[in-house]
Amino acid sequence: MKISEAARRTGVSQRLLRYYEEQGLLRPRRLPNGYREYTERDVAAVRHIRALLDAGLSTAVIAPLLDCVHEGPAGTVLSSCPGTVTRLRREQARVAEAIGRLRTSQRALDSLLTAALHGAGPDAPAGPVTRR
Repeated sequence: MKISEAARRTGVSQRLLRYYEEQGLLRPRRLPNGYREYTERDVAAVRHIRALLDAGLSTAVIAPLLDCVHEGPAGTVLSSCPGTVTRLRREQARVAEAIGRLRTSQRALDSLLTAALHGAGPDAPAGPVTRR
């Protein structure tokens, strides 16, 4: 299938399909005229890439994992290829660390906002500090 059909089937733009190819995540066959030819396997790979991106993994982390991915009854599943668990644990720790930094930032902002509201003049909006 041509890139336009692959984009329609996967729900991603043609530009994103080309980016995935540049990153080594997709390897569509090239026709003699230079056009890319995508297969059902490429469509499945894009679904897997999107699931792994949604999990917070970068394309650099996804590239070595992609051959270990398959479709299971509940969606994308990673097989236990060498290094998979180690990579996932490293990424899990990175995400946990980022969440910790964000929580620290949120507490600091809460304190600043509380101080601003308590020290504010009559123009300050009334009401408690709320979190979303």
